Amino acid sequence: MPIARELRAAARALARAVDRLEFGPPVSHVYDPLAYAWRAHAAYIDAFGATRKRVVYVGMNPGPFGMAQTGVPFGEVASVRDWLGISAKVDRPAREHPKRPVEGFACARSEVSGTRVWGALREHFGSPERFFSHSFIANYCPLMFMEASGRNRTPDKLPLRERAPLFDACDAHLRRLLGALEPEWVVGVGAFAEQRCRAVAEPLGVQVACVLHPSPASPRANRDWAGQARRQLQEVGICRPSPARPS
Repeated sequence: MPIARELRAAARALARAVDRLEFGPPVSHVYDPLAYAWRAHAAYIDAFGATRKRVVYVGMNPGPFGMAQTGVPFGEVASVRDWLGISAKVDRPAREHPKRPVEGFACARSEVSGTRVWGALREHFGSPERFFSHSFIANYCPLMFMEASGRNRTPDKLPLRERAPLFDACDAHLRRLLGALEPEWVVGVGAFAEQRCRAVAEPLGVQVACVLHPSPASPRANRDWAGQARRQLQEVGICRPSPARPS
């Protein structure tokens, strides 16, 4: 099966698996952009997931102004539209939180994590084709969880009875993703993603590394996140010198 087709099938299977799960208080709303933003997610896979990769980067789960709006991991609107060249109609979740509307590519708010990730890649590689010729970015969990106040709740903060079946589904998807892309390395973006990547990738013989999460909630990430991430990748031998820019 062609790689992009396998990634699309894996994402569809993950969406079906997680959409059967139930989550209780303090979670009041759950968004699955693999469902309502499928067109954009499929476009991302088709554009950049059609070949085997040396490195797969794995984030935690969607942010409210990133993948929750665009269907693309770390999907800050301007970066996805203007650098990746992806734009598509995005539907709305069945139950929408009044404080977290899904506006798709019309969303005017910017997600700092996505701006940092894609901005660093644009600065280092120049074009998305250079980066995706050897790498891919995915999220471990496709769901965004919100409390009644609109506050984000990350997957690691869910109770065990909810976490266990969710992680089973996400582990199965990550295993399938790595099987299709056959990377040498998988890099967890943040400690949680690294932990889940180790659980899934190491038994497959895939090397695992970690970079600092770019969230502005982390004081460390607010001090030259791109430089810190680059040094972490250099230390394990993943990051290579910047390619020559065309004149």
